[in-house]
Amino acid sequence: MKVDQLSIFLENRAGRLAEVTKILEDNGINIRALSLADTSDFGILRLIVSDFEKARNALKENGFTVGRTNVVAVEVSDEPGGLNNILTLLQESGINVEYMYAFVQQSGNSAVLIFRFDRTDQGIEVLQKNNITVIPGEKLYSL
Repeated sequence: MKVDQLSIFLENRAGRLAEVTKILEDNGINIRALSLADTSDFGILRLIVSDFEKARNALKENGFTVGRTNVVAVEVSDEPGGLNNILTLLQESGINVEYMYAFVQQSGNSAVLIFRFDRTDQGIEVLQKNNITVIPGEKLYSL
């Protein structure tokens, strides 16, 4: 139920992000979700892609520092309170959300959020016990 996420460290300079996307394009890798956070000196690009290993290898071959992080994709009701319901369940179980970002779906009554928990396995267990849909990586990579 965990999803493999690429974490790529980027110098904060013009064109560096385009270098990453060009490498992925050249290798036929589709970006499924992304988040970019920055400081004055560097950024962290977080990606979920169609082929994790191929993307990691291609980026490393081109000099990028790349890491793997396990995250969780969660289906959230696309209505007021949908996210709050999930966050409340996690809070009551002592699970900390380190960061999160959205994944865009083509259609449907739900949104998909990508979560990084401090205790991933326990977070998945809490969600599943409360009938919250956790999307397996294999499904997310091909959506």
